[in-house]
Amino acid sequence: GGVGERLHAALAAHYADEHFVSVMSLGEEAWKEEGLLERGAFLRPDALNDSNHLQIFVYCNDAARTCVVAARLDNLGKGASGAAVQNLNIALGLDERTSLE
Repeated sequence: GGVGERLHAALAAHYADEHFVSVMSLGEEAWKEEGLLERGAFLRPDALNDSNHLQIFVYCNDAARTCVVAARLDNLGKGASGAAVQNLNIALGLDERTSLE
């Protein structure tokens, strides 16, 4: 595969067991087919509001050997407050999802 496929596969493997992190399908065409783009062109910035989830998108131009990796998250939920709760859960030996879903 190309650079983009290898990058996407590496990210997907790294985050495979993470409950709050999703590596989305590779490329703009897949995002359109899955209805992830508003008006067929834009990632909605508020799609993850009030959640502790993070989505990673990989867009590549194999001919130019370049990729853009974008992350979509609610910076209040997944930001400092959500991270504090998640880290406290881990430190206390609780499931990291406690109080975050």
